[in-house]
Amino acid sequence: MQIPKEQILEFLRSRGENDKASQAEGELPEQVDTDEHAGLLEKLGINPQELIGQLAGGDIGKRLGL
Repeated sequence: MQIPKEQILEFLRSRGENDKASQAEGELPEQVDTDEHAGLLEKLGINPQELIGQLAGGDIGKRLGL
């Protein structure tokens, strides 16, 4: 699944993980593929499946059309 980097940064910030959001800003591409970039996401403490579930169920998901 393709997710804009900004949505992942918002996800991290909403969890109070501002340090990880700053790290992600410098490491993630503008469009993140949850399969292709699973290693980077896990390095940031993000389970790709959890991320998809959280985004699909919240306001962010509505903006992404999930």
